[in-house]
Amino acid sequence: MSRELRIVFMGTPEFAVGILDSMLQSGKQVVGVITAPDKPAGRGRKFFPSAVKKFALSKNLRLLQPTNLKDEFFLKELKSLDANVQVVVAFRMLPKVVWQMPEFGTFNLHASLLPQYRGAAPINWAIINSETKTGATTFYIDEKIDTGAIIASKEISIGPRETAGSLHDKLMELGGKLVLETLELIEQDVAEPKPQPAAQDLKEAPKLTSENTRIDWRKTGKEIDAFIRGLTPYPTAWTILHNGTENLNIKIYAAHFEVATHNLEQGKLISSKKELKVACSDGYIFIDEIQLPGKRRMDISSLLNGYTVEDNANVS
Repeated sequence: MSRELRIVFMGTPEFAVGILDSMLQSGKQVVGVITAPDKPAGRGRKFFPSAVKKFALSKNLRLLQPTNLKDEFFLKELKSLDANVQVVVAFRMLPKVVWQMPEFGTFNLHASLLPQYRGAAPINWAIINSETKTGATTFYIDEKIDTGAIIASKEISIGPRETAGSLHDKLMELGGKLVLETLELIEQDVAEPKPQPAAQDLKEAPKLTSENTRIDWRKTGKEIDAFIRGLTPYPTAWTILHNGTENLNIKIYAAHFEVATHNLEQGKLISSKKELKVACSDGYIFIDEIQLPGKRRMDISSLLNGYTVEDNANVS
């Protein structure tokens, strides 16, 4: 016998919007949406709404933006929505009082094949580590991060030139289908959650920071190429360009690797009228798209049209 679901959805970025949209298009009853408070951004420090907030308002959904998930007023508001299941996609860690609230539980969609790539950035790290497959997993939330019992999962292949952006879109579509299947299992009362398998070689997906998104030119060309693709288009791999008297923090959006033998120092820049390449341990990284401080993102020939790279230039 089918159970009627009353769903509260929790999420913040564009990835979560795709899942919420799938739920609405399939006719699911979403009684409320929880998202992050508006955040200041840009030079004027204006407050901007999350992608989920903008979408929820466009669909006239009931919206809550708590700063504290244990706040009594918020908990009272959440309870008044009378949801019997909660769906979480790219939100934040929930206190027990929140995830225990609905009768049929709270489940999370994670963009990896758990237990691999637990953490904040599973899409990026799967590409950075040159994986050939990944996927999405739904699981019931427990006290720890991304460790709960698995309800369902779906696998997808990672293309040889995949970027974080292209994989994000594929996993958003896959995740939408998986969430609908999971809701169907819960609706029919046939979900059979299984503990996550114990794995010895667990790979983590830590939050991306300015420290771990800087290119290490000592790595192999294949590793550097994967690193750049895994951070494109956001937050983007970066490096310091030493060019004459300039030391500039630059972003590299696209590049490709070619094997070659040379005796140049790693990080040495070689330029022509239309090409800019960096020497690495086993060849050259050709920079295809770049962004200098205060400038727009541009292809390399456009940059070289008006920018001079000195003979002793290098990156670090």
